[in-house]
Amino acid sequence: MNESSSVGELANQLRRELNRYSPGGKLPSSRALVERFRVSPVTVSRALAQLSAEGLVVTRPGAGAFRAQPRAAAEPAGDTSWQEVALSADAATELVPRTVDASGVMVSLAAPPPGVIEFNGGYLHPSLQPERAMGAALSRAGRRPGVWGRPPVEGLAELREWFARGIGGAVTAAEVLVTAGGQSALTTALRALAPPGAPVLVESPTYPGMLAIARAAGLRPVPVPVDADGVKPALLADAFKATGARVFVCQPLFQNPTGAVLAPERRGEVLRIAREAGAFVVEDDFVRRLVHEDAGPLPRPLAAEDPDGVVVHVGSLTKATSPSFRVGALAARGPVLERLRAIQVVDTFFVPRPLQEAALELVGSPAWPRHLRAVAAELKTRRDTMTTALRLKLPELSLPHIPSGGYHLWLRLPDGTDDSALVAGALRAGVSVTPGRPYFSAEPPAAHLRLSFAAVAGTEEITEGVRRLRAACDESFSPSGV
Repeated sequence: MNESSSVGELANQLRRELNRYSPGGKLPSSRALVERFRVSPVTVSRALAQLSAEGLVVTRPGAGAFRAQPRAAAEPAGDTSWQEVALSADAATELVPRTVDASGVMVSLAAPPPGVIEFNGGYLHPSLQPERAMGAALSRAGRRPGVWGRPPVEGLAELREWFARGIGGAVTAAEVLVTAGGQSALTTALRALAPPGAPVLVESPTYPGMLAIARAAGLRPVPVPVDADGVKPALLADAFKATGARVFVCQPLFQNPTGAVLAPERRGEVLRIAREAGAFVVEDDFVRRLVHEDAGPLPRPLAAEDPDGVVVHVGSLTKATSPSFRVGALAARGPVLERLRAIQVVDTFFVPRPLQEAALELVGSPAWPRHLRAVAAELKTRRDTMTTALRLKLPELSLPHIPSGGYHLWLRLPDGTDDSALVAGALRAGVSVTPGRPYFSAEPPAAHLRLSFAAVAGTEEITEGVRRLRAACDESFSPSGV
C-alpha cells in the first residue's frame, strides 16, 4: 500500500473515533498510534495534519493532538443574485463580450471516477514522471544559498540561458522570461499582443485552453485549417487580409490535437506571411521533450529561424515532468519583450525561486537525459499499442495521422456521429475520452475524438480501454443508440 492511501485510511479511522473524546480532549500520542495501526510516524503526522486542516483536530507542539471545539452553527447563506447583473452589465459596451469557459481545459485536468480508464489525460502517468529525480532536485535546491530569496523578475539567469540554448538560433538569455508553465506564458502573450475585441488567428482544430484564454481576454478566435503538414499558408494569408489580425497562434511541432508537424516548405512561408501582415506568430512548442523513439531529428523551433522578432516562443518543462512542475519560458526580441515582462510582473511578480532552482537542478542532472530517453521509448510503445488496438477493434474510426511525438491520437468519427453522446456512453462503459468539438473555434467539419495514451498505467489499460470504447461505439452506432 502506498503512503498516500495509508494516510487516507488512518485519517478516516481517526475521524470515526473522534466522538470518543470530548472537545479539547487529548488523542493518543503519535507513538501509540504508530504501534496500534502499524504505520510509520510520517503517516501518523500527515493524517493528523489532514484532520487539523479540516478543523477537527488541534495540534500543539510538545503537547500532542486534541479534539477541536465544535464549530459554530453556519450562518444562513446570503443573496448573491446581484452578481449576475454586475458580471454582465458591461457586456453591451464590449466589442467582444468576455466569456470564461474552462470546460475544454477541465476535460484534461479532472480526475476520472475510480475504475475508469483515463484516455482524456493531458499529463504523464505518475509511473512515467521523474518523481525520484524531481524530489532529489527539490532537495538539492532547498540547500542552495538564498533559495528563499527574491529571484530576478525575468527568472534566474542560468535557467534563462538553458531555455535559450534549447531554442537555438540567435536567441539569448536576455530574450527569455521564465514563466509559471505554458498556460501562463500563453496568457501573457495574448494579453500583450492583442487588445480586447481584436481578432486572433488560430489553427483549426487547436488547443481548447488557448481558445479559452483568447475568449476570456475578449479576443475573437478566427480559425485557419490545418492538414497533415500543418497550417495551410494560402488560407493563413487570406485570413490575415480578411481580418486585419496581428497575431497567429500555432503549434508547429506535434500539433494538438492532430499531431501534425509543420512541413519544411511551409515554415518560411508562415513567417513571411506574418511579417508582411505586420503580425506576430505565437509559437506554442509544448511537447518538444515528448518525442517518440522513432521520431528522428526534429525541426528547430520557428523562433530559431526568425531574426526579425516575428515569433514569440512558448516552451515548458511541465509536459515532460509533472502537472505540478510549472516552469516554462517566453522568448521574444524587440520592444515586445518589455511589454511581455511588464504584464508578467503585474500578474505574478515572478516564478517562485525554489521551483526555478529545482528546475536547474533537474535539467542539469544525469537523470534528465535518462528520463527523456525512457519516456520516448514508452510513448512509442503506448502509441503503437493504441493504434494496433484501434485498427483491430474500431476500424470504422479514421486515424489519418500517426504522430511521432506527443501523447495522443486524433480520430474522425463516422458521419452523423454525436460525439457528446459517444463520450457519455464511453464513460458509462468505463473509459473517459475527449470530444473533438471544443478544439474548434467555429463549427466543426466532422465529429472527432482525442485519445491520450500518456495518462494510463500501461499498455494493458490501453487495450482494455479500447475494448470498452468498442462497447460504447456499438451502443452509439446501433439503430437504437443515440
